[in-house]
Amino acid sequence: QVRLAESGGGSVQAGGSLRLSCVSSGGTASRYCLGWFRQAPGKEREGVAIINAGGNTQVADSVKGRFTISRDNAKSELYLQMNSLKPEDTAMYYCAVRRTLHSCSSTSMETGQYNVWGQGTQVTVSS
Repeated sequence: QVRLAESGGGSVQAGGSLRLSCVSSGGTASRYCLGWFRQAPGKEREGVAIINAGGNTQVADSVKGRFTISRDNAKSELYLQMNSLKPEDTAMYYCAVRRTLHSCSSTSMETGQYNVWGQGTQVTVSS
């Protein structure tokens, strides 16, 4: 059973950086797509960045050029480097896994396609 645990959230001032980590206790097959999502109060959960089995990535327009997603398959870990943070980045950040039987080549950010979720880590950016 795959279980995910995020860490690295916190409170920073605008312009600062944070690095989020997500560890899978049950292991994460290299064929899975992995992603970071976020949800601000009163808003729907939205995709932030995705990395597929081939290492191809997709990031939301709102964070393009500021956030970078990466994965370490040997450690079953997923990362999100967040630079030049803005107050509008304030949200609960979740990592998620899209478990598939075959190698996942998609970079879709549709939340419904991801079937294992962590508990989230809070990121707060003050102006």
